[in-house]
Amino acid sequence: PQGSEEAKAFVNAFLKRSMPKKKDETIQEILTRKAVVLEHYSQKKKKPKRKKPKGFTAKQRREMRLFEIEPEQQRYAIFLPLHELWKQYIRELCHGLKPDAQPHMLQGKLLKADLHGAIVTVTKSKCPSYVGITGIILQEFKHVFKIITKEDKLKVVPKLNNVFSLEIDGFISYIYGSKFQLRASERSAKKFKLKGTIDL
Repeated sequence: PQGSEEAKAFVNAFLKRSMPKKKDETIQEILTRKAVVLEHYSQKKKKPKRKKPKGFTAKQRREMRLFEIEPEQQRYAIFLPLHELWKQYIRELCHGLKPDAQPHMLQGKLLKADLHGAIVTVTKSKCPSYVGITGIILQEFKHVFKIITKEDKLKVVPKLNNVFSLEIDGFISYIYGSKFQLRASERSAKKFKLKGTIDL
């Protein structure tokens, strides 16, 4: 049989374990009421952090040759259907390219549009060897266009110091590559200035 002091100590210790958020003074106040409502205390379980799937690094992509076009696939005729799809996409984007459409509105949409499949021509360049190159854009990177020409040659043309033109349904748009050094995904969210410095 336990004495009154031992019983009191046991009760106090039990209440501290049962109500860890309560202070000793508060527990003593509760004991004087002779009725104690025990709290349910449960430790919060930490949710395991979800690991985001990591994509390939630039080095891994190069090693896997993900963006390389095989030599047997470097033929202009293969990508003509892609160009037809691009024209259809632009017509829908610009609501039909009507003659009464405002040029600056069309220009704004073309600057944000996906250019994979567009036929472009280098009209001006600080490097004369680039002038006159015409072909379908197969890949667009931040600083270069990869273009397949009618002669089935894959050309890598830098955007910097080059001016490109593209024509669709009689509407000709000029792209100043030096102001266009963005990835296709970044261009869709960028606000281009209607007026700016025009240089190569």
